[in-house]
Amino acid sequence: MNVTLTTADDTCSPVATHAIGLDAASSVAATLKALSDPLRLRMLSAIASDPRGESCVCDLAELAEVSQPTVSHHLKVLKDVDVLTSERRGTWVWYRITPNRRSAVTALLESFAPATLAPGGVTGDHDHPRPDFDARVTRLADELAAEIPDLEPDVVLTIVRESYTALARTARVTSALVPLTERFARQRLADLTRDRDASVPQVLFVCVANAGRSQLAAALVNTLAAGKVVARSAGSAPADIIHPHVRSILAEIEGDRAAERFPKPLTDDAVRAADVVITMGCGDVCPIIPGVRYDDWAVGDPALASREGVEAIRDDIAARVRALVDDLLS
Repeated sequence: MNVTLTTADDTCSPVATHAIGLDAASSVAATLKALSDPLRLRMLSAIASDPRGESCVCDLAELAEVSQPTVSHHLKVLKDVDVLTSERRGTWVWYRITPNRRSAVTALLESFAPATLAPGGVTGDHDHPRPDFDARVTRLADELAAEIPDLEPDVVLTIVRESYTALARTARVTSALVPLTERFARQRLADLTRDRDASVPQVLFVCVANAGRSQLAAALVNTLAAGKVVARSAGSAPADIIHPHVRSILAEIEGDRAAERFPKPLTDDAVRAADVVITMGCGDVCPIIPGVRYDDWAVGDPALASREGVEAIRDDIAARVRALVDDLLS
């Protein structure tokens, strides 16, 4: 007689589940369906990262070579699921993220999207696979960990990977990602290991896009202070490039070093490492760290200014910078 022994592991024991409800699932699915188009996602990203807090339909039309009616159709789809709101001003329509959906859009663009573009993945173009960034990023982390023996290698690897992911969100040219990651990671590691008592004063300038005002302020401090004060800059929603007029003025201020400047994300480590944190009149909110001095400079936005207007903004910032440097060194 054959006897079959059945163990507890071979049986299925139902457990209580907490699946999303049918109505909620249907609502979420409708929103995800509306977002499941590359152009719509790019439009959403452009609106979310616009330093003005909104984008004109004329700006969004430049994202792809499609007709105006096609652009309007895609925007209507996003409005129908309450992701966007719009307002007509004269002949143009302006779009912004629906306030109660902003946190969800932020999670989508800053957490979910980078996770789907993990290093080592491939693009939608099967004829042009992505370079093996994972190996290059890991090798970079190993090199930096050897230079900074005071930090655990796992901490350095985490900083490098986070830096890569943060920059990849807005990168136009992926071939430059690893060099930019190295610069950003080095700055973050320097902030993490900074000894306040043995260092010169450090200032952090913050604006939304880190593509104009904050870049000019940091460059002016570093030039005028000649190493006696160190300035950094960052953005709460960094742009992909520095404004062209600002880029040319940075070259006048810093010379060849201006070519190394790029928009960088704001990190808690940067705030903690600073002696002074200065927002640039654009509504940014920074973590409040005990012992850090905070200020806000209400200066013009180069994004909407002519070359002459940017020069005037530079002069305004320069006067403030001189007073700040004198105060820190007195």
